[in-house]
Amino acid sequence: MKVKKGDNVIIIAGKDKGKGGKVVKALPKLERVVVEGLNILKKHQRPRKSGEKGSVISVAMPLHVSNVKKI
Repeated sequence: MKVKKGDNVIIIAGKDKGKGGKVVKALPKLERVVVEGLNILKKHQRPRKSGEKGSVISVAMPLHVSNVKKI
């Protein structure tokens, strides 16, 4: 895998095509990378304590390394 944590990349395929960012996390065994602020998924979170409300949080999901290009 030629992309590692801290590299600047541009996305070449998918819903965020053409956008760029910094690699936050590299997962070499899965051949995936997490790019800062891209490939965002809204995740519903259950309330942890009684009386607390549930919420919707945004999480950056991993992309396959073949869909990013180093710049």
